[in-house]
Order: sequence, then structure tokens, then C-alpha cells
Amino acid sequence: MSATTPSPPPTGRTRPTAEDGPARPRIGIAGIAIESSTFTPYRSSASDFEVRRGTADILDRFPFFTDGSDSGRVLHEAADYVGVLHARALPGGQLEREVYEGWKREITEGLAAAHAEQALDGFFFDIHGAMSVVGLEDAEGDLITAIRGAVGPDVVVGTAMDLHGNVSETLFDACDLLTCYRHAPHIDAWETRERGLRDLVAAATRVRDGGALPHKALVHVPILLPGEMTSTRIEPAASIYGGIPALTEREGVTDVSCWIGFAWADQPRCQAAIVAFGDDASAVEDAALELAGSLWQARHRFEFVAPTGSFTQCLDRAIASEARPFWISDSGDNPGAGGADDTTHCLARLLDREEILSGQVSALMVSLVDPVSADAAWDLGVGGRGEFAVGGRIDARDPGPVPLRAEVAALDESGPTGRAAALRVLDGERPTGLTVVVTGRRSQWARQEMFERLGLSMTGFDVVTVKMGYLEPEQYEAAADWMLALTPGGVDQDLVRLGHSRIRRPMIPFDKEIPAPGAADVRAGGGTPRP
Repeated sequence: MSATTPSPPPTGRTRPTAEDGPARPRIGIAGIAIESSTFTPYRSSASDFEVRRGTADILDRFPFFTDGSDSGRVLHEAADYVGVLHARALPGGQLEREVYEGWKREITEGLAAAHAEQALDGFFFDIHGAMSVVGLEDAEGDLITAIRGAVGPDVVVGTAMDLHGNVSETLFDACDLLTCYRHAPHIDAWETRERGLRDLVAAATRVRDGGALPHKALVHVPILLPGEMTSTRIEPAASIYGGIPALTEREGVTDVSCWIGFAWADQPRCQAAIVAFGDDASAVEDAALELAGSLWQARHRFEFVAPTGSFTQCLDRAIASEARPFWISDSGDNPGAGGADDTTHCLARLLDREEILSGQVSALMVSLVDPVSADAAWDLGVGGRGEFAVGGRIDARDPGPVPLRAEVAALDESGPTGRAAALRVLDGERPTGLTVVVTGRRSQWARQEMFERLGLSMTGFDVVTVKMGYLEPEQYEAAADWMLALTPGGVDQDLVRLGHSRIRRPMIPFDKEIPAPGAADVRAGGGTPRP
């Protein structure tokens, strides 16, 4: 236990008496949510995060508590919630250690104080599941261990995670209920949190009243693949995840989940994981093994969600295509997976194309984080013209900052991007067909309203190059056709090229074969009453 972790509280905390009326379970909520690449030079800091403190602010984060739905109202009234701290950021690099330690201390001290005032029955660990912190191999495992030290062993702990998170043995042992998304793209993110919180409230109520904890089972499957190969839009992931609801309907099974793991961190915990929980130990273990077997059987069938190629190959096809707009994902620098958001590999190649320079083909590059260029654009104002050196300030791999002359077409600072500027590239004083968006903060342009702030449209250009992996729903709808460019960067899709050295082996795709999961691979727990 670290020196900053409060001592475990004694048991026997005060609880409401019968005279106080029907007792509702008391549920703490806290967490740090970020997806972190260990291969990017970027370091995530406090300024990257939206931080919420206190019950009202944290509960306001959950749309099912604020949208007026019957299920949300029932869940809100089913427990007394105690929010401590929640920090959330766009995926990035490893979190600075001192920032993490400060938030960990605030969370543990806040939970310890709340538990001392009146016993917590449950705790909702609101995380992504793929956070990396400088100097730690298992950040979520470290945080939940500290939290257990603050609230003791009797509090029922549940978590709801991104399916691209990691489930280490430490995290599994410390949590009583674990679930994750069933769709990629993540159209069920809030549905999953509502399900996880609902199951936690039910379990905490039952355990408080003398019932047993759910049985739980974990099976690791040594597969580590990017989300762009495991999208539930296509097979085999569509069928694997599509089969989960039927497993949860079995007698004695409450929930079954499949984490595909986080491919861009070099840590022993990074691999696929199956977790099930429910009232019947045998049924729970059987369901976990069955889903693990389905994943193992499909191990050689995973393919990219779209046609792939080098950026040059993708651009060749885009320019030649009659489909407009044609979207290209700069996947190796996807900020939504932790990329730096400023590599210039694609920008340099867009500037080499005569079809674009002449204006025959209109092209949009969105976006590169570059506060220096964004500030320069604001100094010039809309219509101003000047010289810029764009990108390559964080991830300076070849070619580094790209010089260009541009006219400021639009400015905006109303959104989460900080100062943003649309730069229309010039050839001398003549406008070309290329517009480049630069921003003050790392960002992911996945929604139409982000484009509209700069007077842009998702469908207003012949070719759109975006720093993404698979396209999010609004992008997917806007694209007449698209390709996934296998570009260099901190979230390179070529995992072997990245150079993992600390993952467990054997592991697909680093090894040709892995053993089939069996009963000996099941890690079980739960099923007993709390003292």
C-alpha cells in the first residue's frame, strides 16, 4: 500500500436504522478515464482532462440521469450516490505520474471520509480501462488497489469499461462486477454504464441485506488486435459480440463481456479478456469459456474494417474515384487511440499532388494540433495570408513541420478544440484545392457540428483526410467511400512494426498460434457473503 493511501477503515460502519425509512444503498462514484498509448511521445497532463468533483457534478455526467427516461429515474432513486472525483480525457500518451498520484490521493481520501461518515455499500469505478501512467504497468490495478485500501473489503465494487480496455488479474480480483461495451464504434457507451450501475446497485443491496456476492470468472485469450480489425460492423466480431445477449439470458448468468484489449500499450495486461458474473458458478464459468472459445476459433479471421494501403495508395484511389466525398483515415496518428495528432506524413503527400494544388480536386485535412499555427492564424484574422510551419511539434518523425503559405478561411474557439483555424493553402498567391485545419488542443473531428463551427461540411470536399481509425457514425454516413491508410505514428496499425517487448507470449499477431482456452485458464471468484 502506498504512503498516500488511507489505512483500511474498520468494519461496522453506521447505517440508517429502520426508523429512518426504507434504506437505499449508498454508492460511491469516482474514476480516471483515458486511453493511453505508450508508443507516442505525447504526455497527458491535467490540462487534457475534464475534471468533475462532488455528487451533483458527477451525476450530471450520466445522460440516463438527466434525460427524463423511466429507467434513469428508477436508477437515480434506487440509491444514494456519493460522487468524489471523475477525470476524463481524449486518448493520449501516458499520464504524468504526479498528476495521477494527486488524483488518486483525492479519490481515496474522499472515499475514506465518505465511508467513515456513513458506510458505503457499493462503489462504481468509472474508467476507460486502458490508462497508462508513467512508471506503472497496471494503472487501473494500482488505483483500484488504493481504493480498496480506503473503503475496505466489504464494499461491493463494480465497473463498466470500454471494450478496448484491459482486465488484469489485479483489477478482476478487486472488482465484484465487470462489464464493457458490446459495440465498436461505441454506440452503447452510456447503455453499458447504466447496465453496470444498475447491476451494482442490485448486488450492493443484496449483499447489505446478507446475500452473497455474484460468482465471477475471467478467461484471458492471448490476442492483441487494433479496434480497426475488431469492429462489430463486420465479421467475426459482429457474431462474437452479437452472441453475448443470449449468454446473459442463461439461468444463473447476469452478464458476460468481451474485452479485445488495448493494442498500443506495451504491458503484460494487454490482451483479450472474457468476464462473466451471476448467481451460478458453473453457469458463469461455462459462459465465459464458451465466449472465450468463440474468440479463439475466430483468431485468424480478423481483418481491417475497410480497404487498406499506404497513404499514397489511398490517395491515388481517392482521386481516381467517382465517389465523393472519399474519406481517408490517417490511422497511425489517430488521437482517438492516443496518437499525438500532429504527424505530417499525410499533409506532405497532399501537398505533392498536382490535382490538389491545381484545384482540380478539393481536399480537406482535419485536423493537426498546432497552437503556434492556430495563434498565428488568429493574429492574421479571417482573410489574412501568411507563412506557416504546420505540425510535427510533438511527434516530429519525418517529415516534421511542413512549411506552407495559406489564407485564413475561418476561425473558431467555441468548441473543445481551443483556437481552431481553417487554412486554405496557397500556391504563391493562388488558392489551391487544399484546406488544412489546425487546433490549439488535440481533438477528434467525428461530428458534423465540429466542422460547422468553421463553416465546413463533412460532404463539402472531394477528399477528406482525417486522423481516425475506423470512422465514427456521422463520418461513416458522410463518406461515399473510404480507406484506412496504414500510416506511421504512435498508434500504428502494424503492431509488429511498433516493437512490443513486455506483452505475454505467445500472442496473436506476434506469434502464429496460441493455445485454446480451457477450464485450467479460468480465474474464479465471488459467491460468498461479505462479513
